[in-house]
Amino acid sequence: MFTNDQRQQERTGRYGTSRVEFLQKLVTQFQNTSEDETREKILANLANFAYDPYNYNFLRQLNVLELFVDCLTEPNEKLVEFGIGGICNSCVDPANSAIVTTFGGIPLIIQCLSSPVRNTVSIRAFLLVDIVSL
Repeated sequence: MFTNDQRQQERTGRYGTSRVEFLQKLVTQFQNTSEDETREKILANLANFAYDPYNYNFLRQLNVLELFVDCLTEPNEKLVEFGIGGICNSCVDPANSAIVTTFGGIPLIIQCLSSPVRNTVSIRAFLLVDIVSL
């Protein structure tokens, strides 16, 4: 379900962590850990947040889209899969697509079409069509 300001306020409560603070904590955790499994889980969470347009501004503010693009060069196929998933989830917004293309995402997406992970290849093919059409 997509979020709006009222729903977010209800879910966070008076003393809860704001969405941007929570996303910042995830980004910081991702950057500060070297354990593959932990990085995979964090990136998967960030990719899920990229599905909701409510978060687009926060993701741009925290450079999460650039993080997704950076993950396309990782040797860990799970990080590549979740990175491309985050890009795919967020690229329906033209501003997000522009960031991905500005930071060299298109050649990386094309390069990854030969991935041995079937799900990753499928996501990339759909993503390329979406980005190019914008």
